[in-house]
This record gives sequence, structure tokens and C-alpha cells, in this order.
Amino acid sequence: MKKAIFLFIAICLYAMAHAQDKKPDISGMAPVACDTLLPYQKFPTLPAFNIREMDSITIFNTYNIPDGRPVALMLFMPDCKHCQRTMDALIRGMDSIKNIRFYLVTAVHSMKAIKEFYNEHHLERYKNIEVVGMDYEFFYFSYYNTRFVPDIALYDEHKKLVHLIEGETNAGEVYKWIH
Repeated sequence: MKKAIFLFIAICLYAMAHAQDKKPDISGMAPVACDTLLPYQKFPTLPAFNIREMDSITIFNTYNIPDGRPVALMLFMPDCKHCQRTMDALIRGMDSIKNIRFYLVTAVHSMKAIKEFYNEHHLERYKNIEVVGMDYEFFYFSYYNTRFVPDIALYDEHKKLVHLIEGETNAGEVYKWIH
């Protein structure tokens, strides 16, 4: 029991020590081969990973996202208030960002929760929200070193990383980085 308490305290102290870490601004960063960089910093192009779509059967791979329009990969949690407010803010400004393809992923919730989020926000109305599903391989978390949700990775029309937005945001902020 003492070991479990010690481990819990150690994990909490580590989390608190690193809670204020911020992701570096990667705009304009060239690909480099450095062992200290995170994967998204080493390879600032749109990564290929699997998303299980809401039908629970279809697997979409981000490799199949076509060039030609900017892309936003958004990590969310269906019951997260910050994610819900961000989705509402994006929807309110959707006219200004309708040229951006959105791919929404979550990793820790059931398909039922994903469908509820989808239906609650009426995401079927927005043709640029192309996939909403589950990152069942937990790729997003490790690739982008995600610590907060929502987390949005923005890519230009050539699939080059433009910016990472960690935490709540709105359509104006997304527009600013893409345009």
C-alpha cells in the first residue's frame, strides 16, 4: 500500500512539474533529424494514422486526405466542456473556415459518446467536417505530445504543419493561422 501511495504522489508531482510546459511554435520549421524533437517536429507533414469512423466498422486513414485544402486534425473528448465550447465557437464561425477540412478524433470514449457529440452539435450540417471518429491506436497523443484537449493540428493545403492550438479556441484563431 505504501508503494502505491508513493507512486501516486510521484506521478502527481511529475504531472504538476510539467503541466506548464508549452509546445514550441513550429511555424516555418524545417524537417530535422534530432533525437530530442517530438515526431510532429521531426516530420512536419500530415502523418498517416487510422481513425475508426462512427459506424464502428469503417477505418479511415489520414493518408487518404487529398491535397488542395487546409486540414485541421482536432483531438476532443465528447464530455469535455472545453471541447464542447470550442466546437460551438468553430460552428459559429464556420463560414470563415469552411475551406478547411476537419477530422475530429477521440481516443478514450465509446462510439455512443462520439455519436452523441456529433448529434448534439449537428455536425452533419457541415460538409467540411469530413470524419468524426476514434483514434483507437492512440496515435494522436504520442505524435503531438498532447496534454490538453481540445488540441488542433493545422496543416496547409500541401499537408505541411502550420500550427498547433492547445486548449480552447475559435474560428478566428484557426482562420488566422491558416490564412
